[in-house]
Amino acid sequence: MQTMRTTRTMRTMHARRWMALVAVSLFVPLVACTASTYTMNAGAFVGSPAPAFSAKDDHGTTRSLADFKGKFIVLEWHNNGCPYVGKHYGSGNMQQLQKWWTGKGVIWLTVESSAPGQQGYVTAQESQAYMQSKNAAPTAVLLDPQGTVGRAYGAKVSPHMFIIDPKGVVIYNVAIDNMATTEITDVAKAKNYVSQALNQAMAGQQVKEQTSTPYGCSVKYAGGTSN
Repeated sequence: MQTMRTTRTMRTMHARRWMALVAVSLFVPLVACTASTYTMNAGAFVGSPAPAFSAKDDHGTTRSLADFKGKFIVLEWHNNGCPYVGKHYGSGNMQQLQKWWTGKGVIWLTVESSAPGQQGYVTAQESQAYMQSKNAAPTAVLLDPQGTVGRAYGAKVSPHMFIIDPKGVVIYNVAIDNMATTEITDVAKAKNYVSQALNQAMAGQQVKEQTSTPYGCSVKYAGGTSN
């Protein structure tokens, strides 16, 4: 009789242990899935406050989002080895946009998030030399080799473009234009979303095309690309 009771007790204990293990195995994937979803959803969303940042530019000056409060701000992700970026710099399109809009009081920040050893990574001196050779005219070039700024904004490709309004709200997270090619001849035929958005916003109008799938080369972040 005692033997039967002992056997039943052991079976009950095994059953409880098995149920506990099943519960844990179900819970862990749920936690992992939740964390993964949060990471994927991180970024700068239209209608939400722009993520704060602080980074040194290629002249060694620390630049923060707060420095430009009350201004329209354009963020342009850059990779000098990317043919999509090459299309806009080779044609002079990006430089023209930089000069035109900074002349209107817009802050234009070019962001370089390629990690050391990856395509597009440059030192401060290399960045200066490249921008000078291209006659580029951003307000500043931010060096982001650890990908801190890029990941905060969810920048996926170069060039990925963002616009922040004077209240610090993201009003634009989209491709530079509607021609997802590397052909320089396509620049003249494209609808430039950046200029369209800035023209509308600065006139006090609602930005019509606020989001779309940006095109270009994946951002070469430390520890892996954006894709």
